[in-house]
Amino acid sequence: MSQIFEEDGLVIPVTVISAEPMKVTQLKSEDKDGYAAIQVGSGSKKKLSKPLQGHLKELGKLRHLKEVRGQSDLKTGDIVDVSVFNPGDMVKVTGISKAKGFQGAMKRHGFHGMPASHGHKHVKRHVGSIGQRFPQHTLKGMRMAGRMGGERVTTRGLKVIKVDRDNNLLAIKGAVPGRKGTLLEIKGL
Repeated sequence: MSQIFEEDGLVIPVTVISAEPMKVTQLKSEDKDGYAAIQVGSGSKKKLSKPLQGHLKELGKLRHLKEVRGQSDLKTGDIVDVSVFNPGDMVKVTGISKAKGFQGAMKRHGFHGMPASHGHKHVKRHVGSIGQRFPQHTLKGMRMAGRMGGERVTTRGLKVIKVDRDNNLLAIKGAVPGRKGTLLEIKGL
């Protein structure tokens, strides 16, 4: 993250995203594939598998392929870059959130824990009661310790502050999901 200063002295917290150009690799139609979608690819790779070489043909050795549902007037080989966004546009950003591994109930679900005194010993960060007398088993969906993060998360209502077409950079107000280097999906609202 970074910050941008306006003329009147306001500071805007922004996330600077490097959005490299994408090539349209395939168009899917309603009558042929059963649904309408566009497949786009970005990045570069040294080696491709034989099936991918046949699929991409003269489009290049693209690393990431992603399908976007919906109809469009684009053709195979067209390039989509940051010029589709303008400052002031509202977008939603989707990505994989930071994975935090196996965490306890206090961190994972925000439990308050047990009292530190009045006979409680070694149970400060424990879950507490996880069931009742009947039924004599733990119910599904009971909030307990477990793996946290690493899920697909969408942040809506973010505003594009600045678009740098020369360096393929987007400055979006606020935080976006994921760690550094995560692949993000940015859509206009």
